[in-house]
Amino acid sequence: MVSAAAAAPARSRAAIAPRKPRPAATKTPAATPAAMVESVAAAYSPAQEEIEALAYSYWATRGYQGGCPEEDWLRAEQELHQRAR
Repeated sequence: MVSAAAAAPARSRAAIAPRKPRPAATKTPAATPAAMVESVAAAYSPAQEEIEALAYSYWATRGYQGGCPEEDWLRAEQELHQRAR
């Protein structure tokens, strides 16, 4: 009678291939909805025509009188950015 241990061939350490280290799993944190909105809003740049039209509407609302075109422009830019959020 032959034991099972005696029947198995002996392996040397050199015959066993060394294991390669596995790369660490990188887990990307899930973006929160607020963070996603902020990144989209930051990337959004209104077209000049959009700003122009809105700034013009401010002037039209004042009866085509008074005001400052630069202030209207900046106000229109700010409003368009807020709408994107």
